[in-house]
Amino acid sequence: MAAEPSKQWSEEQLKSDDLPKKDIIAFLQDNAANSFLAEHKLMGNIKNVAKTAKKENLVSAYNQLFESKRFKGTDPVEDVTQQVKEVKIEDKPKDTKAAEPVDEGPPRYTKSVLKKGDKASFPKKGDTVSCWYTGTLEDGTVFDTNVAATAKKRKSSKPLSFKVGMGKVIRGWDEALLTMSKGEKACLEIEPEWAYGKKGLPDAKIPPNAKLIFEVELVAID
Repeated sequence: MAAEPSKQWSEEQLKSDDLPKKDIIAFLQDNAANSFLAEHKLMGNIKNVAKTAKKENLVSAYNQLFESKRFKGTDPVEDVTQQVKEVKIEDKPKDTKAAEPVDEGPPRYTKSVLKKGDKASFPKKGDTVSCWYTGTLEDGTVFDTNVAATAKKRKSSKPLSFKVGMGKVIRGWDEALLTMSKGEKACLEIEPEWAYGKKGLPDAKIPPNAKLIFEVELVAID
Protein backbone atom coordinates (compact mmCIF):
# COMPACT_ATOMS: atom_id res chain seq x y z
CA MET A 1 0.00 0.00 0.00
CA ALA A 2 1.23 3.50 -0.83
CA ALA A 3 2.33 5.77 1.98
CA GLU A 4 -0.33 8.00 3.48
CA PRO A 5 -0.24 11.56 2.10
CA SER A 6 0.68 14.41 4.41
CA LYS A 7 -1.45 17.50 4.92
CA GLN A 8 -0.72 20.15 2.33
CA TRP A 9 -2.53 23.06 3.95
CA SER A 10 -3.09 24.47 7.43
CA GLU A 11 -6.58 25.30 8.71
CA GLU A 12 -5.92 28.97 7.99
CA GLN A 13 -4.83 28.24 4.42
CA LEU A 14 -7.87 26.02 3.82
CA LYS A 15 -10.27 28.77 4.82
CA SER A 16 -8.41 31.45 2.88
CA ASP A 17 -9.93 32.81 -0.34
CA ASP A 18 -6.50 32.38 -1.92
CA LEU A 19 -6.95 28.60 -1.98
CA PRO A 20 -9.38 27.62 -4.79
CA LYS A 21 -12.01 24.97 -4.16
CA LYS A 22 -10.73 23.08 -7.23
CA ASP A 23 -7.34 22.52 -5.57
CA ILE A 24 -8.95 20.92 -2.50
CA ILE A 25 -11.23 18.76 -4.68
CA ALA A 26 -8.28 17.62 -6.81
CA PHE A 27 -6.33 16.62 -3.68
CA LEU A 28 -9.30 14.67 -2.30
CA GLN A 29 -9.94 12.88 -5.60
CA ASP A 30 -6.26 11.94 -5.85
CA ASN A 31 -5.98 10.61 -2.29
CA ALA A 32 -9.38 9.57 -0.89
CA ALA A 33 -11.11 6.20 -1.23
CA ASN A 34 -14.03 6.02 -3.65
CA SER A 35 -16.53 5.37 -0.86
CA PHE A 36 -15.31 8.53 0.94
CA LEU A 37 -15.69 10.60 -2.24
CA ALA A 38 -19.19 9.20 -2.85
CA GLU A 39 -20.32 10.04 0.69
CA HIS A 40 -19.15 13.63 0.35
CA LYS A 41 -20.48 13.99 -3.23
CA LEU A 42 -17.01 14.69 -4.59
CA MET A 43 -16.91 12.24 -7.50
CA GLY A 44 -16.90 13.38 -11.10
CA ASN A 45 -15.57 16.32 -13.08
CA ILE A 46 -13.71 18.76 -10.81
CA LYS A 47 -15.34 21.83 -12.41
CA ASN A 48 -18.84 20.41 -11.87
CA VAL A 49 -18.10 19.43 -8.27
CA ALA A 50 -16.69 22.89 -7.57
CA LYS A 51 -19.91 24.52 -8.79
CA THR A 52 -22.05 22.78 -6.17
CA ALA A 53 -19.62 22.15 -3.28
CA LYS A 54 -19.37 24.72 -0.49
CA LYS A 55 -15.91 25.72 0.73
CA GLU A 56 -16.69 24.88 4.35
CA ASN A 57 -17.85 21.38 3.35
CA LEU A 58 -14.62 20.81 1.42
CA VAL A 59 -12.55 21.92 4.41
CA SER A 60 -14.54 19.54 6.62
CA ALA A 61 -14.06 16.65 4.14
CA TYR A 62 -10.31 17.39 3.95
CA ASN A 63 -9.96 17.20 7.73
CA GLN A 64 -12.18 14.09 7.98
CA LEU A 65 -10.02 12.29 5.41
CA PHE A 66 -6.98 12.52 7.67
CA GLU A 67 -9.00 11.68 10.80
CA SER A 68 -10.62 8.59 9.25
CA LYS A 69 -7.55 7.60 7.15
CA ARG A 70 -9.85 6.47 4.32
CA PHE A 71 -7.21 6.91 1.65
CA LYS A 72 -7.08 5.21 -1.76
CA GLY A 73 -6.75 1.48 -1.45
CA THR A 74 -8.69 1.21 1.83
CA ASP A 75 -12.00 0.22 0.19
CA PRO A 76 -12.83 -3.50 0.63
CA VAL A 77 -11.74 -5.58 -2.38
CA GLU A 78 -15.25 -7.00 -2.85
CA ASP A 79 -16.72 -3.50 -3.22
CA VAL A 80 -14.22 -2.61 -5.92
CA THR A 81 -14.90 -5.90 -7.70
CA GLN A 82 -18.63 -5.21 -7.64
CA GLN A 83 -18.07 -1.71 -9.01
CA VAL A 84 -16.08 -3.15 -11.92
CA LYS A 85 -18.90 -5.59 -12.70
CA GLU A 86 -21.47 -2.81 -12.69
CA VAL A 87 -19.38 -0.55 -14.92
CA LYS A 88 -19.00 -3.31 -17.51
CA ILE A 89 -22.77 -3.64 -18.03
CA GLU A 90 -23.41 0.08 -18.44
CA ASP A 91 -24.63 1.20 -21.86
CA LYS A 92 -22.86 4.56 -21.71
CA PRO A 93 -19.82 4.85 -24.00
CA LYS A 94 -16.59 5.32 -22.10
CA ASP A 95 -14.79 8.64 -22.36
CA THR A 96 -11.21 7.92 -23.38
CA LYS A 97 -9.94 11.43 -22.61
CA ALA A 98 -7.50 11.24 -19.71
CA ALA A 99 -8.21 14.84 -18.72
CA GLU A 100 -11.77 14.04 -17.63
CA PRO A 101 -11.95 12.13 -14.28
CA VAL A 102 -14.23 9.11 -14.70
CA ASP A 103 -17.06 8.79 -12.20
CA GLU A 104 -16.69 5.32 -10.71
CA GLY A 105 -19.17 3.00 -9.04
CA PRO A 106 -22.62 1.63 -9.82
CA PRO A 107 -25.72 3.84 -10.22
CA ARG A 108 -27.34 4.76 -6.90
CA TYR A 109 -30.93 4.67 -8.09
CA THR A 110 -33.47 2.36 -9.74
CA LYS A 111 -36.19 3.41 -12.17
CA SER A 112 -39.54 1.74 -12.83
CA VAL A 113 -41.54 3.05 -15.80
CA LEU A 114 -45.18 3.76 -14.87
CA LYS A 115 -46.17 5.32 -18.20
CA LYS A 116 -44.15 5.18 -21.42
CA GLY A 117 -43.01 8.40 -23.07
CA ASP A 118 -42.58 9.06 -26.79
CA LYS A 119 -39.21 7.19 -26.74
CA ALA A 120 -37.87 9.80 -29.17
CA SER A 121 -37.36 13.03 -27.22
CA PHE A 122 -34.72 12.59 -24.52
CA PRO A 123 -33.18 15.53 -22.61
CA LYS A 124 -29.48 16.28 -22.91
CA LYS A 125 -27.27 17.89 -20.26
CA GLY A 126 -28.12 21.59 -20.08
CA ASP A 127 -31.67 21.21 -21.46
CA THR A 128 -34.50 22.71 -19.42
CA VAL A 129 -36.95 20.03 -18.31
CA SER A 130 -40.36 20.45 -16.67
CA CYS A 131 -41.72 17.83 -14.25
CA TRP A 132 -44.59 16.97 -11.98
CA TYR A 133 -43.38 15.03 -8.96
CA THR A 134 -44.21 13.61 -5.54
CA GLY A 135 -41.45 12.64 -3.10
CA THR A 136 -41.97 10.13 -0.28
CA LEU A 137 -39.88 8.40 2.35
CA GLU A 138 -39.77 4.60 2.52
CA ASP A 139 -42.60 4.59 5.08
CA GLY A 140 -44.86 6.44 2.62
CA THR A 141 -44.57 9.90 4.21
CA VAL A 142 -44.88 12.60 1.54
CA PHE A 143 -42.18 15.24 2.11
CA ASP A 144 -42.63 17.25 -1.10
CA THR A 145 -44.91 17.46 -4.15
CA ASN A 146 -45.96 19.95 -6.81
CA VAL A 147 -48.98 17.91 -7.86
CA ALA A 148 -52.17 19.70 -6.77
CA ALA A 149 -54.77 17.70 -4.88
CA THR A 150 -57.58 18.62 -7.28
CA ALA A 151 -57.79 18.96 -11.07
CA LYS A 152 -58.99 22.55 -10.68
CA LYS A 153 -55.90 23.56 -8.68
CA ARG A 154 -53.59 21.70 -11.07
CA LYS A 155 -54.74 23.93 -13.95
CA SER A 156 -53.31 26.97 -12.18
CA SER A 157 -50.12 25.30 -10.92
CA LYS A 158 -46.85 24.96 -12.83
CA PRO A 159 -44.43 22.02 -13.11
CA LEU A 160 -40.91 22.25 -11.72
CA SER A 161 -38.44 23.48 -14.38
CA PHE A 162 -34.64 23.31 -14.21
CA LYS A 163 -31.54 22.61 -16.31
CA VAL A 164 -30.91 18.88 -16.12
CA GLY A 165 -27.46 17.36 -15.57
CA MET A 166 -26.06 20.60 -14.15
CA GLY A 167 -26.24 19.90 -10.41
CA LYS A 168 -29.40 22.00 -9.89
CA VAL A 169 -31.13 19.04 -8.21
CA ILE A 170 -29.99 15.90 -6.38
CA ARG A 171 -27.83 13.61 -8.46
CA GLY A 172 -30.43 10.83 -8.58
CA TRP A 173 -32.75 13.18 -10.46
CA ASP A 174 -30.01 14.48 -12.77
CA GLU A 175 -29.00 10.97 -13.80
CA ALA A 176 -32.48 9.43 -14.05
CA LEU A 177 -34.12 12.20 -16.07
CA LEU A 178 -31.50 11.85 -18.80
CA THR A 179 -32.87 8.32 -19.36
CA MET A 180 -36.53 9.44 -19.61
CA SER A 181 -38.35 10.50 -22.77
CA LYS A 182 -40.96 13.23 -23.03
CA GLY A 183 -44.27 12.17 -21.49
CA GLU A 184 -42.71 9.37 -19.45
CA LYS A 185 -43.80 8.81 -15.87
CA ALA A 186 -41.52 6.80 -13.62
CA CYS A 187 -40.90 5.76 -10.04
CA LEU A 188 -37.37 6.59 -8.90
CA GLU A 189 -35.89 4.93 -5.82
CA ILE A 190 -32.79 6.96 -4.94
CA GLU A 191 -30.14 5.81 -2.48
CA PRO A 192 -28.85 8.32 0.14
CA GLU A 193 -25.53 8.79 -1.69
CA TRP A 194 -27.34 10.34 -4.65
CA ALA A 195 -29.96 12.13 -2.53
CA TYR A 196 -29.21 14.07 0.68
CA GLY A 197 -26.66 11.68 2.16
CA LYS A 198 -25.61 11.40 5.79
CA LYS A 199 -26.96 14.82 6.78
CA GLY A 200 -30.44 14.55 5.27
CA LEU A 201 -32.48 17.72 4.83
CA PRO A 202 -33.99 18.66 8.22
CA ASP A 203 -35.99 21.62 6.80
CA ALA A 204 -37.82 19.22 4.49
CA LYS A 205 -38.12 16.54 7.22
CA ILE A 206 -35.76 14.20 5.35
CA PRO A 207 -33.76 12.20 7.93
CA PRO A 208 -30.07 11.27 7.58
CA ASN A 209 -29.23 8.37 5.25
CA ALA A 210 -32.74 8.37 3.81
CA LYS A 211 -33.67 6.45 0.68
CA LEU A 212 -36.09 8.63 -1.29
CA ILE A 213 -38.88 7.55 -3.63
CA PHE A 214 -40.13 9.92 -6.31
CA GLU A 215 -42.96 9.61 -8.80
CA VAL A 216 -41.83 11.87 -11.64
CA GLU A 217 -43.55 12.80 -14.91
CA LEU A 218 -41.43 14.51 -17.59
CA VAL A 219 -43.86 16.83 -19.35
CA ALA A 220 -41.59 19.14 -21.39
CA ILE A 221 -38.04 19.51 -22.72
CA ASP A 222 -36.71 22.89 -23.93
